[in-house]
Amino acid sequence: MLESVGALTGSPWIYVVVALSVLLDVFLPVLPSGVLVITAATAAAAGSTTVAGAASAAGAAEQVPQVPSLLALILCAATASVLGDLVAYRLAWRGGARLDRAIARSRRLTSAQERLGAALSRGGILVIIARFAPAGRSVVSLGAGAAHRDVKEFLPWSALAGVAWAGYSVGLGYFGGQWLGATWVATGISVFALFMAGALAAYLMRRPAAEAAAAAAPATTTTP
Repeated sequence: MLESVGALTGSPWIYVVVALSVLLDVFLPVLPSGVLVITAATAAAAGSTTVAGAASAAGAAEQVPQVPSLLALILCAATASVLGDLVAYRLAWRGGARLDRAIARSRRLTSAQERLGAALSRGGILVIIARFAPAGRSVVSLGAGAAHRDVKEFLPWSALAGVAWAGYSVGLGYFGGQWLGATWVATGISVFALFMAGALAAYLMRRPAAEAAAAAAPATTTTP
């Protein structure tokens, strides 16, 4: 995988591949968009060192290979993340009664929709947390659209979530590449850190529901 990404680092196609992966994983959470972003950033970090050495050795006589811009990777991933969220939001908005019935049949989606509505009314930090959780982005974007939440409430938090996720992922790949080079060890450690953030985000998303259920339990018991 590193070899494949390394072949793209000198071409603008790396941004296209990253953008498509991030854009589509709101519908297909199995796509390894985070892994791809980290791998590209790792190759870029290691490649920048190689290019700097080659440039000092070759001088101006030879053209040295280029590496992707880390800032461009962040902007590309963040923009694709927001666009994917908006597409899912609009599709859910127009889903009509069929989507409402599907959400009503799913306890998880119903609970997520209720928590999302409460979170957006308080500021929407759940949208940022959910961006790191497995399939959390899909649940939040579809839930906001199905609940017909105002786009002005959803979009700013979606943008913050996209920037936070993209910056974190690129940062992991960059520092891993700087410390360990373009190796599977560097990529593996960075991906593990991304998965740990996802596990923490999933825990934080479940916690309010568990606390609400515990608080509601005494009220549902009847006294003789």
